[in-house]
Amino acid sequence: MRKFGLFLLIALQFSACAVQKMHSGLEKLSFYKPAENPILKADSSFTFFDPVKKQNVRWQRADVFNPGAIVKDGKVFLLYRCEDNPAAHLGGRTSRLGLAESTDGIHFTKHPKPVLYPDNDAQNQYDFPGGCEDPRLVQTEDGLYVVAYTAWNYKTPRLCIAFSKDLETWEKKGPAFAKAYNGKFLDMACKSGSMVTKMVKGKQVLAKINGKYWMYWGELFVNLAWSENLYDWYPAVDEKTELKAVIRTRPGMFDSSLTECGPPAIILNNEINLFYNGRNSTDEKADPKLPKGTYSVGRVTFDASNPEKMLRRLDEPFLKPSLPHEVKGQYLAGTTFAEGLVYFKGKWWLYYGTADSFVGVAVSE
Repeated sequence: MRKFGLFLLIALQFSACAVQKMHSGLEKLSFYKPAENPILKADSSFTFFDPVKKQNVRWQRADVFNPGAIVKDGKVFLLYRCEDNPAAHLGGRTSRLGLAESTDGIHFTKHPKPVLYPDNDAQNQYDFPGGCEDPRLVQTEDGLYVVAYTAWNYKTPRLCIAFSKDLETWEKKGPAFAKAYNGKFLDMACKSGSMVTKMVKGKQVLAKINGKYWMYWGELFVNLAWSENLYDWYPAVDEKTELKAVIRTRPGMFDSSLTECGPPAIILNNEINLFYNGRNSTDEKADPKLPKGTYSVGRVTFDASNPEKMLRRLDEPFLKPSLPHEVKGQYLAGTTFAEGLVYFKGKWWLYYGTADSFVGVAVSE
């Protein structure tokens, strides 16, 4: 009995430490890159009958990258971007979103067909021929999965929303800003939606603040938007109905060119933690400590009761290209582009795209 009591005490202490670590915020965490990186690669053996082109395509023949992530049934699921034609130029391919699952967070089994892609539907005008790109994946407390992704028609990238009950079958809801302010922002180039989440009994779910859902979005600067139904979103604007920025690029720093929202933001310790992807400039504004054009990952925190109020912001990236495959591929300047963050097996797992060509993971220490 004494041994059992000792084991129970140790188990409880370990559990308490894990919970404390989860809720103490993300600022003091460091991340390491497991030796198994990259964890997902292109595979030309996967085929799919394209309903628009009416032909079989090798839908992940070229590159796979930029994954959203979520925990379901004790597994990590990745919703990852796949490109089909390696001969096409950057931005000139068709992207589809594939699904993969893992019991350990590192070794993934890919599902055979894409789950979100251009189809003969009402959204074809927005997502064909470029496809569905760069997902950020979340869920509601009652189990509805919501993805914010970029629809690309070779003309204008648009932030769009889709719903699912099982991660396999998705209902496209259309451009996120279609109805806002009489359609003022429908045809605006927009992408990278990071909805605000919270932890409930170890599960990361969408949060409401002042009765509304909130989402950070954008790349040239970070904006904020709110919604009541998760598909009609209203950007934060000033008295002239112009977009308001909650953070902007900074000359001489890693985010001197772009500040592109990363994984879903998360409330911890009464603060909103947002990871974002900073692009180093290619001119005199560049951070001299990084190669020009490099994408690396930064972090900013906001007041949980006022999502517009910034509290702190890192001056240096906490994750940047350091492995060979992170500087080889479509984007040679170097890329660690984070879009998925989950709490799994007592640690934080950050999933990211590398050089627009592979999927990588970094794990909290």
